[in-house]
Formats: sequence, structure tokens, C-alpha cells
Amino acid sequence: MSQRLVDLVTSGLEAHGSDFSIEKITRDLHVAAASRFDAAELVALTPEDLRVRLQMLLQEQVEEHPVVLNLDQIDDIVASTIDEILGFGPLERLLNMDGVSDILINGPDQVFVEVDGKLQRSEVKFRDAAHLVHIVRRIVSTIGRRIDEFNPLVDARLPDGTRLNAVIAPIALNGASLSLRRFNKGQVGPDQLVEWGCASREVMNLLEACVRGRLNVLVIGGTGSGKTTLLNILSGFIPETDRILTIEDAAELVLRQEHVVRLETRPANIEGKGEIDTRILVKNALRMRPDRIVVGEIRGKEAIDMLQALNTGHDGSMSTVHANSARHAISRLQVLVGLDNGNMSVGAIREVIADALDLIVHVKRCPDGVRRIMSVTEVLGMEDGKVSLQEIMSFQVGKMVDDRLQGVFSASGVVPEFTERLAAIGVVVPPLSGSD
Repeated sequence: MSQRLVDLVTSGLEAHGSDFSIEKITRDLHVAAASRFDAAELVALTPEDLRVRLQMLLQEQVEEHPVVLNLDQIDDIVASTIDEILGFGPLERLLNMDGVSDILINGPDQVFVEVDGKLQRSEVKFRDAAHLVHIVRRIVSTIGRRIDEFNPLVDARLPDGTRLNAVIAPIALNGASLSLRRFNKGQVGPDQLVEWGCASREVMNLLEACVRGRLNVLVIGGTGSGKTTLLNILSGFIPETDRILTIEDAAELVLRQEHVVRLETRPANIEGKGEIDTRILVKNALRMRPDRIVVGEIRGKEAIDMLQALNTGHDGSMSTVHANSARHAISRLQVLVGLDNGNMSVGAIREVIADALDLIVHVKRCPDGVRRIMSVTEVLGMEDGKVSLQEIMSFQVGKMVDDRLQGVFSASGVVPEFTERLAAIGVVVPPLSGSD
């Protein structure tokens, strides 16, 4: 920062005691930069070179209209202007913060963030509704998409893996809404889940044995419960020798194995053409000689294709579905299979589900913000026309103490029927009891 600018703000501080608006000064600096410099020239500059130019421009503004500023405010003004020019405006501050998993924007002055599992209101604001829409359009444009009154909804993935959903008028009645789901840049593993109280060591050892033993696993839970995180961890137990195909609406899984083929759906273009959905990718995956198929989420007609794949030699595959219990998951799959298979009887659909699945793992975001494995349930087959289930382990909920939910992971006492099946291929199921 130039000494001249320091002297100017110091003299301004001494000579002027009136109030001022940092937001207005920042906006004026942005407007001045846009009129003084060519847009392509600004974008081509390094952040440091841009910072120097903006400081010089701010110096001119202070010379013309002395204001009360301190050095920290100068840094904030210049940094905010750089964010407007090179980044996503006020969002940059939140995107660069550690611990923020979700950013939810309901309007220019209603910005919420989830930190450590708890939702809280942020001090970050946009200038007005037009500013928010401008930032939304800038974000969407970076991934080759567009959002306008004819296409007012975008669901996509940013290059860093952040999941984005944006909605603007006319379908958003109260103005633009933006939802960003960020994923841990570091590789979360089973040790972290145990350390954070999301699971016990016994639970993770059991799940590792099930994955290595090629059981078909379904992870269930509500929105934001940690299904994708757990799916990513479970996929890490797959041996390096297996060829893995992942299928997702927005690629979020990060597998460490070498032999991985990642497939991602594609939405229709502005003319409504070119869509490639999960069902198409599942069918195509079967022709790619996979040892295991990992589908990020089953949510539509692809349910029958995925289940049939599990029934035809692709053991050890896994997926997720929105459901609040193992029994609810079976019912939801039954509905999804029935969407495009009206000629199948309920009994036939249940047979397909029972033959395809071996294990259902339920995850939930608890009141204290911790995402826990709530139960591990074995699918036994059919009994009296229904899919038979037995719970192997569960989290027994206790009381809240110091904003932390107390409880214990405990075994139900039953011996899983898959124990002998896994033992036949050399995989030992660890003894089950309970742990704090």
C-alpha cells in the first residue's frame, strides 16, 4: 500500500468525523475500475497486480472525497472489489472459510451457513436482488450453463465438487435462491468417523468386512445426513484389483483406487435435447465389464436397472436412497421400480429387491449436528410375501449433555446370516457387542 494512500486516509480521519458507507465506497471503486480499465485486462491481471491498481484508484477517490477510513477498512474494500472482479462477490468469503458445509441464500440479505452441522445466519449480504442474480449468473456461466426467465433453474456441480442449485424468477417468488453444498477437500476415512462419534470402531470393521465380502450395500438417510460421505468411505474398502464404475448426477465421489471409471449424467440443453440420465448410464455401465457399480443415488426409473444388475453378477455394488428407515427404504424402492414397470406384481418387485440387497445402512443428522450411523440392517430375503429384515447394530440414543447427544453403538445380539457366506471367501466378520 502506498504511503500516499496511508497519509490521505490518516488526514481524512483527522479532518472528517462524518459517517460513511463501506458498501458505497466499495461499489464506487468497482464502478470506477470497470470504467477505467478494460474488463479483459482486469481479469488477466494477477490478484497482486489488481490489488495495486485498485489501491491507486482508491487513492484518487480519497483525494477527491476524503473519508474516514482505517487501514483494515482499506484492505476490506480492495479485497471485496477483487472478489467482485475475479470471484463470486460476497460469496468468496464463505467459500474460503473452513468448516462451512452448506451455503443457503434466500435473498440478498438472508444468507445462512452450516458450520459443524449447525445452521446459522451469516453477516454476508448482497447489495440488492439484482446483485445476487448477477452473481448467480456468473457462477452458472463458469460451468457453461445459463440461467434466465426461460431457464430459471440450474442444478449442477462446480469444478471443485461443490453442488449447486440456483432458482430465479419467475419460479422463485421471493427472488433468487442459491444453495451450495460443499464437500470436505480432505479425504475423510473410517478413523475420522470413529473420532467424531459418527460410528464405533466395531461398526466400521463390520462394514469393511461386508464391502470386502462383496455384499450389496444400500446407504439410506435424509437430505444432508451424510450418505455420500459414507458411500465414499465404503467404496474405499473395495480392493484395488476391482474395476469400479461410478454413476452420479453430480460427481461427488472421490475414489482412491486406480481402476475407476466415473460417469456423470447430463441435463437437457435449452432446446430440451441431449439429456443422458442415470438409467442410460446404468445400462451402459453393464457393457463396460464392471466388477462393482457405485450409483450416487437411486431416485427414479433406474431403480429396476440397478437392482437387476445386482442380481446378475455385480456383487459388491452400492448406492444410496432417501429413506428414514430400512423398512421405508424397501417401500421407496418398491415405488421407484413400479414407476416404469406397471406390469410387475408387488410380489415380483419385492423379490427383485430382496434378491439384490444384502445390507442397509441408515445415517442421520442428529440434533447435535453430528451425522451418525443409526443402524445396520441385514436383508434376509422373502417371508410371507414381504422383504425380511434383521437389525445387526444400532445407535441407542441417550440424553443431550452440553449440546452433545449421548448414546451407545450396540449389537442386537443376532449373528448375521452372511457370516458363513463371507467366511467361505476368507472374510471374517468381527465379533459384535457394543461400545460407547
